[in-house]
Amino acid sequence: MVLSAALALPAMVGALLVVFGSALGARPSRWVAGAAAVGSAGLLWAGLVRGEVVDVLWVPDLGLRFALRADGYSVPFVLLTSLVLILVVAHTAYEVPSGGSAGGYLGCVLLVGSGALTAFLAGDMVLFFLAFEVVLIPMWVLIGRWGDPHDLAARRDAASRFLLYTAVGSTLMLVGILLLAHRRGSTGFAVDAVQGTGPRAVLIVLLLVLGLAIKLPVFPLHTWLPAAHTIAPTGGSVLLAAVLLKLGSYGLIRLPVLSAPEAFAVIAPWLGLAGGVGVVWGGLVCLAESDLKRLIAYSSVAHMGFVALAVSTGSQLGIQAAIYSSIAHGLIASLLFILVGGLKHRWGSASLTVAREPLREVSPRLGAILVLGLTASMGLPGLAGFWGELLTLVAAWSPAPGRPRSVFVASAIIAAVGAALAAAYVVRVLRLVWLGDAVAGQRGRPIVRVDIRGVEWAVTAVLVAGIVWLGVYPYVLLDLTVVAPAGPAVAP
Repeated sequence: MVLSAALALPAMVGALLVVFGSALGARPSRWVAGAAAVGSAGLLWAGLVRGEVVDVLWVPDLGLRFALRADGYSVPFVLLTSLVLILVVAHTAYEVPSGGSAGGYLGCVLLVGSGALTAFLAGDMVLFFLAFEVVLIPMWVLIGRWGDPHDLAARRDAASRFLLYTAVGSTLMLVGILLLAHRRGSTGFAVDAVQGTGPRAVLIVLLLVLGLAIKLPVFPLHTWLPAAHTIAPTGGSVLLAAVLLKLGSYGLIRLPVLSAPEAFAVIAPWLGLAGGVGVVWGGLVCLAESDLKRLIAYSSVAHMGFVALAVSTGSQLGIQAAIYSSIAHGLIASLLFILVGGLKHRWGSASLTVAREPLREVSPRLGAILVLGLTASMGLPGLAGFWGELLTLVAAWSPAPGRPRSVFVASAIIAAVGAALAAAYVVRVLRLVWLGDAVAGQRGRPIVRVDIRGVEWAVTAVLVAGIVWLGVYPYVLLDLTVVAPAGPAVAP
C-alpha cells in the first residue's frame, strides 16, 4: 500500500525524532527528516499516478473504514503539503529555532505533515477529523516551545489561544460530522449527499461551517491567527499558512458543500458576506500594522476571506476558485514568511518603525524576491494570486441557483475594495523596506551586507517558480479541479 507507506514514513520518523532527536544532533536530524519528507513525496507521487485506493474496515462495530483516495479536489492540497514539508525541513539548514533540540522541532514538523496528508487523502469523515486533530498537537508544540524567545508571556498566550480556538472548532465539527453520519447512514465521503433544507440539515451544516470557519479562519473568528503567526518560528508560520489553513478550506469543500449542498445554500450568503468583510478588515489592519510578520498574518486573513466567498457560491467555478486561491496563498504566504523570518533573523525584529538601510542596496536579491512576493499577494496579473481573486469575483457575480444574487454581488464588491487596499499596504511596505525608510528624517545604520544565498536562496527560488508558473499557466491547476471523480457533484 504505497499511500499508507507515504503517510506512515514521516509519522514514524517524526515520532522517533521527537523522542531521540536531542541525542542525534541537529545535522543528522536534518538529514533524516529530509529523507523522510522526500521519501514520502516520492511514494505519494507513485500512489497518485497509479490511482491507488485504500479501503480497509477499521472499527467494525462502528462501521468506520480506513479509506484513502485522491481526486481533483484533494490532489492540489496533497502536492502543496508535500512540497512545503520538504522546504520547511530544508530551511532549518539556514535557521534553527531556539528553545529545544533541532530533532524535536523537525519531528513536530514531520508529524504536522503526516497528519495533514492523511486528512487530505481521507475517504472517511471520522478519519479526516482524527487526522486533523493530530496536526493540532505538534503545531501547538511548535508555537509554544519554539516560538519567539523574546516574549515568553506572548508565546504562551499565542499557543493557548491557538489550542482553545481550534478545540472549539473541533468540537463543533465533530458534532456536525456525527449528525451527518447518522443522517446518511455512513461516515464515508463517497455517499449520496443529504437533500433538503429542513432544520436538522441546516443545523448540521451550521455546525460544520462554524467549526471549519474557525480553522480557516473566517472573520470575525480569526483572532487566534495573527498571534500564532507572529510568535511561531518561521517554519511554524509556513506550516500554519500553507497546511493548517488549507485543511479548513478543504474541509469546507468536502463536508458542507459536497455533503449537504441544499442546506449549505441556506448558510452560504452569510459565509460569503463574512468572507467579503474579512478581505476589507484584513486590508485595513495591514495599512496600520507596524510589525511585518503580523502584517503578513493579517494579509492571510484577507486571502482566506476570498476562499470563504468562493466556497459560498456553491458553483463549480467557485470551488475551483477556492482551491486556486488556497494553493496560491500557500505558495505566496510561505515565501513571505520565509523572507520575513530571514529579515527578522538579520535585523533582530520585524518592526517597520525602525529606520534601516533599503534592501535594494544591502540585499538586492532578497529585496527583489520580497517585491515579487508582495505583489503576488496583492493579486498582480501574471502571478498566482491574481487568478484566485479574479475567479472568486466572477463566481460571486453568478452564484449557484438558489442563492440570493444581490448578497453575493455586494460581497464581491466589498472584496474588490479589499483587493484595492492590498495594493495600498503593499506599496507602504515596499516604500519602508525596499526603497528605504526615513524615520525622524534620517536613515538607520546598515544592518547587513550579506544577501540571500545557499539554502535560503534555493527554498525561495522553488516558491518563486511555483508562483510564476501558476500565474502564467493557471490551467495546470484549473484543469485538475474541473471534475472530481469522488464525491457528489456541485452545481454547474
